[in-house]
Amino acid sequence: MHIHILGICGTFMGGIAAIAKAAGHKVTGCDSNVYPPMSTQLEAMGIELVSGFGAEQLALNPDVYVIGNVVTRGKPLMEEILNRGLPYISGPQWLAENVLHDKWVLAVAGTHGKTTTSSMLAWILEDAGLAPGFLIGGIPENFSVSARLPGVPAQDAASRSPFFVIEADEYDTAFFDKRSKFVHYRPRTAVLNNLEFDHADIFADLAAIETQFHHLVRTVPAQGLIVSNGREPALARVLARGCWTPVASFGTADGWQAGAADGDGSFDVLLDGVVQGRVQWSVLGEHNRLNAVAAIAAARHAGVRVADAIDALSRFRNVKRRMEVKGVARGVTVFDDFAHHPTAIATTIDGLRHKVGPARILAVLEPRSNTMKLGTMKDALGASLAEADQVFCYAAGLDWRPEAALAVLGDKARTFDDLDALIAAIVAEAGDGDQVLVMSNGGFGGIHGRLLAALAGN
Repeated sequence: MHIHILGICGTFMGGIAAIAKAAGHKVTGCDSNVYPPMSTQLEAMGIELVSGFGAEQLALNPDVYVIGNVVTRGKPLMEEILNRGLPYISGPQWLAENVLHDKWVLAVAGTHGKTTTSSMLAWILEDAGLAPGFLIGGIPENFSVSARLPGVPAQDAASRSPFFVIEADEYDTAFFDKRSKFVHYRPRTAVLNNLEFDHADIFADLAAIETQFHHLVRTVPAQGLIVSNGREPALARVLARGCWTPVASFGTADGWQAGAADGDGSFDVLLDGVVQGRVQWSVLGEHNRLNAVAAIAAARHAGVRVADAIDALSRFRNVKRRMEVKGVARGVTVFDDFAHHPTAIATTIDGLRHKVGPARILAVLEPRSNTMKLGTMKDALGASLAEADQVFCYAAGLDWRPEAALAVLGDKARTFDDLDALIAAIVAEAGDGDQVLVMSNGGFGGIHGRLLAALAGN
């Protein structure tokens, strides 16, 4: 089959492209900007890429067009597909029908922690010899790729693994399918990490998101398992609307718990108050300890012994852009993190604070998600940055001014519309031992490398 993917350079659609290519399909694709790193990865696989959404791409004559949710009406190619009655399908539906339909799907949903928890879960299954397939919205350091087909498990050289781990996003599927992506995946094991209001560009309120999560719950079979954060009132409301599947709670005394971390980040894993073992690692933050116990519970459902899952996490190497050290210059450490929601910003800073103690944290924020651009959560922004010693906010591209939202921080917060001026201010402020925490869900103009070069005097 020849598939042509519209919006191929996004992490999710690029992952579908990689999986389809590995499955033996001919894959081509287009995007508004064909850009690295995804473009480089796809071209290395022999996937032909076209820049833009021009109607001339019809000459490729694929069997089906796979449509990403960045594609809107008005794109010349999309309009001609519709006018001519050509076959098209959304990315999640294509994946469900062609890859997931006969798999034991382990889906990780939630406002925060999906990428990290999916990566932990995939790694636990891999370390146990189960060779899972996966599609994750980031690049786990243990794998160096964001997506792959199931492999051949160590225990059964005659067949491919039945397991597939997927980051289950609540964002809508496509312009013609406004259901959340995760409704298509039909998991046997579902992790519900947490649930807050987000994606203000498509959801009116938290209740609308809860409805989508309940649609997901309705698809999990009675012989499956839901692993749910017991601390989350929104998830409790979702399950109270109807649940036909056993539920394993985490974060509470009557389920899976993560003990307090010691100085190096290691912690005990408990089930119903009984210690199951100790995870020896250096991953930061209580939120990641909760991610870990959720992954352990889900892996147990797939047949991995708890002791083996705990041991596997001692070799978990985290995910790119999750507290990733980009370099050290002039005694200043520069981190890159994907945090962009106020809750994620606060927990990320808190995790770093526990690691570095009294060292100064210089928080550098680009509020560029659709929700942030709309200003929906601006009132929570100041408090989310309170633990930082200095705050640098990049305001270019916002529909609102952040100064009022950051006023609670006093003179330790500064706002910039020019990236060069922002970098210069950080360089002037940063000193030996400082920790610069850059938070954005985008490329942020290559700030990490530019900042390290400026600190080094280059």
